[in-house]
Amino acid sequence: MAQGALWLGWNETDLRKINAVVRQLMEGRSNATGTLTLSSTGATSTSVIAPTVGADTKIVLMPQTLAAAGALATSYIPSTDVSAGVFIVHHSSSTSTARVFGWIAQG
Repeated sequence: MAQGALWLGWNETDLRKINAVVRQLMEGRSNATGTLTLSSTGATSTSVIAPTVGADTKIVLMPQTLAAAGALATSYIPSTDVSAGVFIVHHSSSTSTARVFGWIAQG
């Protein structure tokens, strides 16, 4: 989860807290983001723990390094590998430790 995550309790009644969270959402902030590094052990999948992800969530990957940009064409997330709290990225095998992606979850 992102630092400074937006959270409200289910029974929150403090309008200042509610307004602050709504304002941050309007400014584009979200708890549904993170970073991941593709496995460097020669594996062809990487699991990502993501508490804000649900079964119908769509994940968008954004390369953060040159190595990740090269790996983007062979990296994908099947809808069957997205479930409550976790998603699995399938990718080519590599020993590179520099395949770093940002991700955002929608839905």
